[in-house]
Amino acid sequence: MKILNEFKAFAMRGNVIDMAVGIVIGGAFGKIVSSFVADVIMPPIGLLMGRVNFSDLVITLQKANGDVAAVTLNYGKFIQTLVDFIIVAFAIFMVVKGMNSMKKKEAAAPAVPAAPSKEAVLLAEIRDILKQK
Repeated sequence: MKILNEFKAFAMRGNVIDMAVGIVIGGAFGKIVSSFVADVIMPPIGLLMGRVNFSDLVITLQKANGDVAAVTLNYGKFIQTLVDFIIVAFAIFMVVKGMNSMKKKEAAAPAVPAAPSKEAVLLAEIRDILKQK
């Protein structure tokens, strides 16, 4: 039971929950970016390159033979995945850059001095009284 309680405490910490939410949202974001690249970005690029469909760009290493499927290098799909990666990496870069600039502003803000403790106030009063004598 102790291990179960430790796991529960671990799983319910804020960082773990935040990380889980980030992973789920990141997965959904990746699907959106993949669709955006495959369905919105690559068709116009293919049109500009002479009506090329990137998902059809392959190098056939071995032709199909009977029941055996052809062996191909699907470099067009690789190009689409590379564009996906670049977009996701840029988005993450912008998020991290924004967070870093917020941290810099937070660090640059002057810290409010802490109120002196009772002992420090008392010592300052004693010092002032001794200076007067």
